[in-house]
Amino acid sequence: MVQKDIVSAIPTSAYVHIPFCRRRCFYCDFPIYVVGDRLRGETSNAISQYVEILCQEIAIAPVFSQSLQTIFFGGGTPSLLSVQQLQHILLALEQKFGVTPGVEISMEIDPGTFDLAHIQGYRSVGVTRVSLGVQAFDADLLQACGRSHSVTDIYKAVDLISQVGFPEFSIDLISGLPHQTLDRWQESLEKAIAIAPTHISIYDLTIEPGTAFGRYYKGGIHPLPTDETTVKMYQMAQQILTGAGYEHYEISNYAKVGHQCQHNRVYWQNRPYYGFGMGAASYVAGKRFTRPRKTKEYYQWVEAGCVIDCEVTSADEILLETLMLGLRLAEGVNLAVLVEQFGEKKIEEIEKCLQPYFQKGWIKLEGERLRLHDPDGFLFSNVILSKLFAELGE
Repeated sequence: MVQKDIVSAIPTSAYVHIPFCRRRCFYCDFPIYVVGDRLRGETSNAISQYVEILCQEIAIAPVFSQSLQTIFFGGGTPSLLSVQQLQHILLALEQKFGVTPGVEISMEIDPGTFDLAHIQGYRSVGVTRVSLGVQAFDADLLQACGRSHSVTDIYKAVDLISQVGFPEFSIDLISGLPHQTLDRWQESLEKAIAIAPTHISIYDLTIEPGTAFGRYYKGGIHPLPTDETTVKMYQMAQQILTGAGYEHYEISNYAKVGHQCQHNRVYWQNRPYYGFGMGAASYVAGKRFTRPRKTKEYYQWVEAGCVIDCEVTSADEILLETLMLGLRLAEGVNLAVLVEQFGEKKIEEIEKCLQPYFQKGWIKLEGERLRLHDPDGFLFSNVILSKLFAELGE
């Protein structure tokens, strides 16, 4: 029953990867293409070619009966696209799948990569939600992590966004950066609140192999903050942001009431979604598939017909993914739904496995909802999930 339900589920969301960046940030391991200071899409042959290949992929994709309800442009730096290129991609999606009235169209943008005409153009072609990659309100920290913008650029970008009046405005911040102290972190949080975005995402720095930071640092060694300090940063963010009226609705995300990111909820609720572009992941017809991460290989894959060669996700994998993703949400997961999908015996195994964490107060069962405690359960979510995977994934 689970396999049939998953395979027949129809995606109503699409992620579109735009890989271009002015430079690679020191923490970044995403599939990107560095274009330097060639800022606008129409002046770059590489960007123009990519958009055409991307639209070819969209044209080849299988068609289901429901229209798109959310579209998310991530990167990379999607704000390096011209308005015409963005419109070209949106038209390709609309012609292929259709879009529902009131569709949420999100776009990641970076300070210093757009002017008023461009941001107005993005709004005019349908973008409803922008996510500004701030990362820090501190010149030294921005330089330390290889960002291409300044603090002045941040405030100029915020002013432009305010002039256009997007319904949804999010900013990203990173904690645990080299040389970052609790005082500096508090200052960034307070400056973020003063801007009054509808949504704030807080990401703890992860040192990834193959990145500049992966070569420079080892976790927990100066100038990186200690684990104890990063825990305090997480707790500080939770206290300050919830005190300012933001709901802590997901481990890394805060929103004003009514302003949660609907596209990202698709991931956390383990619902199917399309993915398009270099390195993009998709979850369609029960299959999880990631496209080639290199430009040449991605182009060759599209030219060969976009063949997706992978197995359908098993029922046990679906259960573990549903728990791993759903427990990221403050509302947790509905056990009654899981019983219906996976059987009562499996859910009893889950509850037995989690008993030590019930006793610690990290996880709670409220009615039919299993959820992590905020902030302790969120802080130790990796411990809890590792236990589930170890015992249920055997």
